Amino acid sequence: MTDSPPAAGSEPGRPPRAGAARRKLLLIAAICIAPVLASYAFYYLSPRGARVNYGTLLPTAPAQGLDGMRSDGAPFLLTDLNGRWVLLVNAAERCDAICERLLYASRQARTMQGKEQDRIVRVLLVAEGAAPDPALLAQQPGLVVAHVGAAARAALPGGTGALYVVDPLGNLVLRYDADPDIKGISRDLTRLLKASGIG
Repeated sequence: MTDSPPAAGSEPGRPPRAGAARRKLLLIAAICIAPVLASYAFYYLSPRGARVNYGTLLPTAPAQGLDGMRSDGAPFLLTDLNGRWVLLVNAAERCDAICERLLYASRQARTMQGKEQDRIVRVLLVAEGAAPDPALLAQQPGLVVAHVGAAARAALPGGTGALYVVDPLGNLVLRYDADPDIKGISRDLTRLLKASGIG
């Protein structure tokens, strides 16, 4: 009596259902691992700002070359503000409608920090020789106006018409475009002030 030939697709010495069981085990493992892989992919591949910050996160680098003259004729050095957080409005040649919106947003976001607002100073960068509207400045108590050369202002990431956060060490941290959400800026500032041991 001769042995019957093995079933098609089976291997000699292995039960016919072993391959199907192995495939099921791999499928169950894949289903279990997929959510973990998806979370890692989202964390590493999604835009950073969408996860935590409202503003655009900038590579950590010093804000350089922003030396000029204050409106009262005194020298302006951004490094003189080291030790405090800076909200920096980078205007065009003059303070246009975009600049006015950014000033308003920076003022409101700072005020929303309550007792912590004194840790923040606001600076408006304008062209050399530009004279912002006195009526506008009257609405911006505590604002430092600095007349800085066009090349230095254009060298900031995103150029003119933007709002920046500078940390107490003089590094650029965040950028906001022309019409930012005030609550979004305020939330970013709250997190930064809470996490910072300086400034």
